[in-house]
Amino acid sequence: MQEILLKSKIHMAKVTDKSINYMGSIGIDVELLEKSNIKPYELVLVADVNNGQRFVTYTIPEEKGSRKIVVNGAAARLVEQGDRVIIMAFGMYENDEYKGPRVLIMNEDNEVVEIREGT
Repeated sequence: MQEILLKSKIHMAKVTDKSINYMGSIGIDVELLEKSNIKPYELVLVADVNNGQRFVTYTIPEEKGSRKIVVNGAAARLVEQGDRVIIMAFGMYENDEYKGPRVLIMNEDNEVVEIREGT
């Protein structure tokens, strides 16, 4: 039986900008997408640690090395610049094929300080 399990997580990233007038999505530095194994346009769940809000959106690539995390569209009303967020992507797995998630631990400057693999 397949189950939906956590595939990737960017933990405690800082929102660098927001744009209510953009058509939706969360922009993420391409380098962070690559390191986390999250694809551009992939569905993600975002949790704002500062206010407890959660929302579902999709990723779009931001300039590589920019360290940008930009929340767009209606979801921009749920965050503030400087908020810390957890960005999660999920996949469907058979129990015997799941090896656990890839987790990027971020610092205040949106730099990866640790990468955790598996459970």
